[in-house]
Amino acid sequence: MRRSPALRAGVTGVLLMGALALPASASVSVAAASDGGGAQSFTIKDPRIAESSGLAASHLHPGVYWTHNDSGDGPYIYAVDSRTGKTVATVTLSGIGTPRDVEAISIGPGNQIYVGDIGDNLGGTWPYVWIYRLPEPKVLKDQTVRATQYVVKYSDGPRNAESLIVHPKTGRVYIIDKNENGGHLFEGPSRLSTSGTNIFRPVATVDLWATDAALSPDGRRLAVRGYFGGIYYDWNGGRIRRGGRLDVPLQQQGESVTYSLDGTRLLYGSEGKDSPVQAQDAPRGASSSSADSPPAHGSPASGSGPVGSIGGGVKAGAVAVALGALVLLGLGRLRRSRRSRRES
Repeated sequence: MRRSPALRAGVTGVLLMGALALPASASVSVAAASDGGGAQSFTIKDPRIAESSGLAASHLHPGVYWTHNDSGDGPYIYAVDSRTGKTVATVTLSGIGTPRDVEAISIGPGNQIYVGDIGDNLGGTWPYVWIYRLPEPKVLKDQTVRATQYVVKYSDGPRNAESLIVHPKTGRVYIIDKNENGGHLFEGPSRLSTSGTNIFRPVATVDLWATDAALSPDGRRLAVRGYFGGIYYDWNGGRIRRGGRLDVPLQQQGESVTYSLDGTRLLYGSEGKDSPVQAQDAPRGASSSSADSPPAHGSPASGSGPVGSIGGGVKAGAVAVALGALVLLGLGRLRRSRRSRRES
């Protein structure tokens, strides 16, 4: 999702105010570096990657993460080495049409990369979207790889989405739509087909304004992030059960998340030049707190509401700041919508 420089600056200021409003214990999660073993935080240093909107840990190259830009970049994905923050391979997808609004990336069984051209900034005006699939390159170098293109529609009509996940065991593809009031997990067919339209159907509610999601490597846990918070779910065969909240760091425009290759960390990315990718420990057990574990498919615990805007541990002052940021985001969407209608 693209915002004007003025609006981006406004949101950045709001996020800075929010960071100052956080309690000391929560402020630790804002830091770029992360202690302990496993995957570490890093900064994407490639000036071409100014709108990183998806993130996936490489299966063949430990420490490397695949990402892509938002709309307008072209059929490219980038392999970034987390040790240096530098791009070590640019892959050009061939055999597909012109990408429209690429928002997500995931890796499934057989080291197959799935790229979700599933965004719709006009809120559901495109009758179909696309998914591209290609093998993860065994050698990291600039190259062109032929991809397979799939046509996707939703059973209940078009919508905007920024989250695509592939189950690591079954290879089934899922999409979560992006809705300020919370969305749904949509399940695709058992196998995607190139010969016709692939219909995705809602199977569970998601209490989040979702900007990205990721499945753990063992396929047992789903992490969903928004701009100001996140939720993790027990996968439960796709009929997800809410487990608790994720401690999502405050970022300029947080639109990506992935599990590390070993499943012990979650890495959160943001749009923007020199954007940070921040590592946090992944949740390991179901929360015993009723405040963090409301009933599955229902409303969050009393006083919490959808978590697309607010993460756990945020005090009342930060809540107000976060709401102000949501207003700015809403204005940005309205302006984009009006501009797109004028251009069309």
